[in-house]
Amino acid sequence: MNRTKTIVATLAFVLLAASTASFAQGRTTGGIKGKVRLENKKEAAGVAVTIRQGEREVAHAVTDSKGAFVISNLAPGVYGLTFRKPGLSVGTLEGIEVRAGKTKSLPDRLILTVNEASIARLAGSVFTGSGRSFPGVPVELALVNADGTARKIDGRLTSESGQFAFRLSPDRATYRVTIKPKGAEPQTKDVEIDGALIYRVSFSVARPPEQ
Repeated sequence: MNRTKTIVATLAFVLLAASTASFAQGRTTGGIKGKVRLENKKEAAGVAVTIRQGEREVAHAVTDSKGAFVISNLAPGVYGLTFRKPGLSVGTLEGIEVRAGKTKSLPDRLILTVNEASIARLAGSVFTGSGRSFPGVPVELALVNADGTARKIDGRLTSESGQFAFRLSPDRATYRVTIKPKGAEPQTKDVEIDGALIYRVSFSVARPPEQ
């Protein structure tokens, strides 16, 4: 009986000590939180966040589906942050002060732009059977999954010169381009992307646009 009481007392002491240490750590360290966006105001998910103190990396995080991140248990001091994701420009913030017991909220100015040199471009054109440009044609872009199904991810209309373009990740993937011209049957073509290059596709619509 006494042994049982001793074990319970010891366990309670260990839990109390751990709780006290955690509380003390929270009072002696601080944190940084923020939200990263793209230039089109969409959330930037999957961005690697590196916390630096001088040239030394001290912590890392990755933004969630809403572009948010939180880094805790930082010693009081001044830090720099670096933001990286393939296809995007590298962003930095310097001179971020962390205080004990506080979580520093970064201002809403963490905006990354698309690095044009590291993206793939899918450019296309739509012409009539007589070779004339076909403007105003709805174009849908879908990502083709491994099982052959496709999920629409973007869409737009052809320009006055019958052109359209999409900016894509350079990662290897298959995309399905579908045009839906008025007065004619829809057409579809698959394009395989593999690298930061320009990929071209063209469509010819036998029936001219209705006047």
